[in-house]
Amino acid sequence: MDPLEDVLALVGATSRLSTAMAAGGRWAVRFDPPAGVKFNAVRRGGCLLRVDGVPEPVTLAEGDCFLLTQPRCFTLAGDLDTPPEPAGPIFRAAVDGVARAGTGEEVFLIGGAFSFTERGRALLLDGLPPVIHVPAATPEAGTVRWAVEQIDTELRAEPLGGRLVAEHLALVMLIRILRLHLARGGGSGWLAGLADPVLAPVLRALHARPDHPWTVAELARVASVSRSTLAARFKEVVDRGPLEYLTGWRIELAAERIRRSDDTMASIARAVGYGSESALSVAFKRTTGLSPRAYRSRARR
Repeated sequence: MDPLEDVLALVGATSRLSTAMAAGGRWAVRFDPPAGVKFNAVRRGGCLLRVDGVPEPVTLAEGDCFLLTQPRCFTLAGDLDTPPEPAGPIFRAAVDGVARAGTGEEVFLIGGAFSFTERGRALLLDGLPPVIHVPAATPEAGTVRWAVEQIDTELRAEPLGGRLVAEHLALVMLIRILRLHLARGGGSGWLAGLADPVLAPVLRALHARPDHPWTVAELARVASVSRSTLAARFKEVVDRGPLEYLTGWRIELAAERIRRSDDTMASIARAVGYGSESALSVAFKRTTGLSPRAYRSRARR
């Protein structure tokens, strides 16, 4: 089982493309915190990106893109000395799907956002930096650039099903950006664990057989290290112990089945590795703050 594919399938990721933006001359646009995970790609020209709480601005060149992983205000600008205008009025005045800032069209950006279920957002994004910059000059970014180009083509040509194709391409881009982040190393959380040579086989094993009664000793054999080494490494990178991670993943699987199926709580408990409905209920309430039945009722409302 591929844990990244596993989690992306579970978190209910959807994409939405937004109005494009053209800008030129002296310009700066201030954006409110996005509701989802925001992305933009520079199709022409270049600009600066400043994200609240990030010390240094990011220089964006033609072909670059970025992923804003947290709901923070951000500014796109031709220079940082120009007072920014709020994005709302500019985008409400868009013509033919393009909002315009400043004078001319020296810079052209396309963008959109990814949305996740409430629990899925924390599961996927924990440990990521607030902004991930993918420079066009990075050789590994070729597929990201291809996806951006195809999205632009689909939106401009407007063929049958073009918007749906563009949205699926945006999800491809999200996966590629996450892969690039993993390849760079650093960070924490389960995504960082996927790039760790000790933890990666353990995470694959946990995701392949979440209902198995795993022990730390058995997982240490999977990783070919001692129990103490595995426990320490898991805590350092993923910020929790291996069995604590397994409990969290089982609860995510149970929550997904509770939301989307009419299965009994007893059958869901067995499917995710709990011996009884009461054992699932105790673990589920400790993790989510709700009993499984209360969670199902709230989800369906």
